[in-house]
Formats: sequence, structure tokens, C-alpha cells
Amino acid sequence: MIMVSPDKAPMSLLQLLLLLLPPLLLLASASGGAELTPPPGADAPWPDQYHAVIITNLTASGGRLRQIDIYYDWPRGRALNVVRDQLSPAGAPPLVNVQWSNGANFIFDAASCDTIQFPVGLLPPDWKTTSGAAYLGRRRLDGFDCHVWSNFIFARYYEDVATGYPVAWDGVNGVQHVLSFEVGGVMQDCSKWQAPAFCFNGGGSAGGPASD
Repeated sequence: MIMVSPDKAPMSLLQLLLLLLPPLLLLASASGGAELTPPPGADAPWPDQYHAVIITNLTASGGRLRQIDIYYDWPRGRALNVVRDQLSPAGAPPLVNVQWSNGANFIFDAASCDTIQFPVGLLPPDWKTTSGAAYLGRRRLDGFDCHVWSNFIFARYYEDVATGYPVAWDGVNGVQHVLSFEVGGVMQDCSKWQAPAFCFNGGGSAGGPASD
């Protein structure tokens, strides 16, 4: 189990995965209508590398806000999610999720670590054309005219028609809104990608055995 600051609502491994990787069952509700043919350019791929900042209103946890910095690095087969809760204590370490293309996920903070093997791995940049995605048409969200998609990850994925940048996507805990999107943004600090040693030494925390 992930350990978090007592000042924050506890977040389990399952909750984090639901936040970052909405489950398969959401697809049924997302794609219930007839599939549409996307207009030219609507199925353009993601950039191979980007840095996005997203914010979520955790309606299931009393409405607190959560910010996640996402570093997507397809050429190196990895993604980094740095999770911070609203009004975290000054200096409190974030919760970090490192995802690899082979499906390995390391979720850790300064005191604990959990691992999970996710069968899908990373979503490829061309997921709109190769991963069973369905185009659902256009609608406005957050003041943007958006193309709307769904697939086995996203119940609803909203992308700005004008720029091709993601605007938001639906998850179990609510809608994740994209505050900024930097094409080519890369986390250069190699240490940020490395899970701590206690993730590999048979212990689930910095000072104790792994929890079941």
C-alpha cells in the first residue's frame, strides 16, 4: 500500500492507477453510440515526447485537487508521473509513478514503494489509429472546440481542434484537465526515472518488508 502524508487523504495503488489509467470497463459507456469517421487530421499522433501538467478535482475524495506532471518519452519507452495533492505540506515529497513500455510500473514516495505489471504498457503515439480507438465527434469543453475519442484507456479524450493538444480526459475520479502541454518536453534528470533501491530489495518500504 502506498504511504502518504497524514495531512492528505490516503491514496492507494488502485486509486492512483484509476487516476492515471482509467479501466477497461469505462469504454462500454464511452462508445455506446455509432462510431463516426474522423475528419482529416483529427487522428494525428501524439508527439513522441511531451510534458503535460494536469489537474483533477477528486470528487470521490471530498473534492480536493491533485496536480500531475506527466513526462511522456516514447523513444525511450517510458513515462513519468509526479503527483502532488492540494496544499501538501511544504517540502513534502511527491508521489511518483514510473511506467515502462514492458508494462512495469513503480509507484513510490520517499518512504514506500509498490510495483505492478500493467499488461498494456505505454499507449503509443498513434493510438488513435492502432489501438481500437473510436471517434465520437466534436464538442466544446473548457472553452475549446474539441475532437472527442475513446479507447480502452480513455472513456472520453478531448483534443483541441485548432492545436491538436489534449484538453482533458475522463477517469473514475473525474475529468483530468490539461493546464499546459509542452511538445518535446523531457525530464533530463536521470535520477527522477530511477525507482529507489527499496523497490528492488524485497521490501515495500524504506525500512520494512513489502505489504501484500
